[in-house]
Amino acid sequence: MQRAMRLLECVARHQYGAPAKQLAREARLALPTAYHLLRTLVHEGYLRRDKGLFFLGEAAERLSSSGAEQKRRSTVVDVLARWRDAIGAPVYYAMYRDGEIEIMCVSDTPGNPAVEESADFRETGHAHAVGQCLLSQLDADARRDHLDRYPVSPVTPYTVRDEDSLMRRLERTQRTAPVTERQEYALGTVCAAIPITVGTTVATAALSLPAQQADRLLPAAQRLQHEMGRLLGSLAISISI
Repeated sequence: MQRAMRLLECVARHQYGAPAKQLAREARLALPTAYHLLRTLVHEGYLRRDKGLFFLGEAAERLSSSGAEQKRRSTVVDVLARWRDAIGAPVYYAMYRDGEIEIMCVSDTPGNPAVEESADFRETGHAHAVGQCLLSQLDADARRDHLDRYPVSPVTPYTVRDEDSLMRRLERTQRTAPVTERQEYALGTVCAAIPITVGTTVATAALSLPAQQADRLLPAAQRLQHEMGRLLGSLAISISI
């Protein structure tokens, strides 16, 4: 296994392929051993052979893609944990992808638990800060499409009452300003969300607090925005998990 991994590493260094003799020399393997391992790796799909040159195969590329994805997810988890600890509140990362609101990652603690999903987050984007922040980043047609599929409906007594009111609120939202809601999604909870703009990605980082700490909401949102400014470079390459 170790010798096969050495061969894979050698092949990965050659974008335009390499012959068996060169790979055997670089991996410090006897040529017959290298030939045997290369044939096995080709058979298993980890390498492919073309005109006497060896390239990474589909199986190796899937492994590489999976490893890169895990690394990106780990980066997001680490960044959110730093923001959570700096603010002292649960932090959420969400995206608008393929017409849907997706909560990608949540970082909380037993002392500061995340909001329970009492109503489907995807269907109630009009009610929570995450959804409102994501919808505010869409153009008018995309917003209409979303609300046609997920109409405005009351989740709590504080939820925005109708689509026109929501659309006016979204249109007034400044591009970089925090979006806040107070008990619109969950009674006893207030939330704030900050837009994240990386290329064409529509994303947000958000926080929640108990309603009795509502006076902390704006300062906490400003602290989150500050922390995002410090660490967004680390997050940018991992933004699409």
